[in-house]
Amino acid sequence: MAAATSSFSPAIPAPSSTPSKTHLTPKSLRFVSVSCVSTRSLKAQATRPDNAATGSALGARMVSVPAIKSPTSLDFETSVFKKEKINLAGHEEYIVRGGRDLFHLLPDAFKGIKQIGVIGWGSQGPAQAQNLRDSLAEAKSDIVVKIGLRKGSRSFAEARAAGFTEESGTLGDIYDTVAGSDLVMLLISDSAQADNYEKIFSHMKPKSILGLSHGFLLGHLQSIGLDFPKNISVIAVCPKGMGPSVRRLYVQGKEINGAGINSSFAVHQDVDGRATDVALGWSVALGSPFTFATTLEQEYKSDIFGERGILLGAVHGIVESLFRRYTENGMNEDLAYKNTVECITGIISRTISTKGMLAVYNSLSEEGKKEFEAAYSASYYPCMDILYECYEDVASCSEIRSVVLAGRRFYEKEGLPAFPMGKIDQTRMWKVGERVRSTRPAGDLGPLYPFTAGVYVALMMAQIEILRKKGHSYSEIINESVIESVDSLNPFMHARGVSFMVDNCSTTARLGSRKWAPRFDYILTQQALVAVDNGTPINRDLISNFLSDPVHGAIEVCAQLRPTVDISVPPDADFVRPELRNSSN
Repeated sequence: MAAATSSFSPAIPAPSSTPSKTHLTPKSLRFVSVSCVSTRSLKAQATRPDNAATGSALGARMVSVPAIKSPTSLDFETSVFKKEKINLAGHEEYIVRGGRDLFHLLPDAFKGIKQIGVIGWGSQGPAQAQNLRDSLAEAKSDIVVKIGLRKGSRSFAEARAAGFTEESGTLGDIYDTVAGSDLVMLLISDSAQADNYEKIFSHMKPKSILGLSHGFLLGHLQSIGLDFPKNISVIAVCPKGMGPSVRRLYVQGKEINGAGINSSFAVHQDVDGRATDVALGWSVALGSPFTFATTLEQEYKSDIFGERGILLGAVHGIVESLFRRYTENGMNEDLAYKNTVECITGIISRTISTKGMLAVYNSLSEEGKKEFEAAYSASYYPCMDILYECYEDVASCSEIRSVVLAGRRFYEKEGLPAFPMGKIDQTRMWKVGERVRSTRPAGDLGPLYPFTAGVYVALMMAQIEILRKKGHSYSEIINESVIESVDSLNPFMHARGVSFMVDNCSTTARLGSRKWAPRFDYILTQQALVAVDNGTPINRDLISNFLSDPVHGAIEVCAQLRPTVDISVPPDADFVRPELRNSSN
């Protein structure tokens, strides 16, 4: 391993001894990247924005890390795929469109790669391994996709059932697989990566490529003053959805020109000039409708933050809070469930996916708009309060350390018992949900309840604003706050409840959702709903800003790049975690 260093750059490729035609280069990076290490030395400075809100339950206060005004814009060069420029809210970005008609380019993108090792069989591992295998077969490539698992792992049986076997050389031990692979896709849990990265690095071949689907490991290494070995390339392809969605949409799109989950990609180190094309080939092989550039640091900040926010934790918290409010105010339980969960995961998600947030508001009656505005005005800043805290916990690596420590508490130690994750769908609300779903007509998207819509859209806009102020690109903002939520995750809660959504995700996501959902439940109950009940005036500036926000135009552009089919989650889904199959909830 290379000597440890505490100096980091924002996913800029390391200089290569060979001139490269395919590398990721930052364009207009008008921000100072703050690593986890240096963040600890910052002194918090509380400030109030010039346009601080009035008439709301809570004014927004931006603290600690200075707000970043200019979104990141990244350019890249590829000799294999066609790069396309798009304009999102006045910011130029570059993407690569996917499609099955590009599979014939995969051998060129993966030039020099004979074996791809997929390490792990959790949320992303099964989906990515099968998609890669199928795409390479269609491209008539002889590249081997091999699964690497811990000896004695129960996942061996699952991998064999998916067609990977020891006899064919496509299934084996983790470290044997790492040592024999030219591209090592490290898809084990984040806490396992933190505990095993040294041994994994030591088994990698010089000039091989480490592939990640999450920037968590970079954040962990930053937090302890280390970096990746300098003799390997480091890339990331990060699908903006849970593994089961990645596989399901790929399968659904086999009869047309592709369908899948959008992905971001990053090149952190490029030792021989191949990294960008390999990353783009990986994304195309997964079935990504479009792939956008990011940095590994920006990815882990937006991703870990997003799943604790609207993607998982926050949406869980707000439906719990609203269900309790509606039933306490006399609404019957079935209707309360329909007006919370079914409303968000059905009609609101479908409308936002195809037409955007403004279409939700514009579809309401005049009375409905007033109710929406009251809920939006009261909820926006309380949601932003928790979201901002969460982002800074991620950026400072506090949340990363929390995940690592939580993973170690899954096992007995220091004379204390093990504390694995508990169930989150056994309360009265989720039992009501089982009953509602059992009588739901096929294709029913539920009611559009204005108050619920106002709270949910306020949460979405608050998350967008945090990411925007922190300098994330619009493509990343929209995927992490909008597309992943309505196209990948909410359909799973619509199908079988909150656990089916949360627990089909990564361990890091599951932990974060459980940790932060109660925070959103509490602050909405204690601040937003109290403000409504007290008749706090609607903040007209907030409503005006929502209606005129440039993000709506950017979402419209991204909607044109959405998957070619809507995800279908059947009752007998076999592409989800084994323990969640055939679950009534």
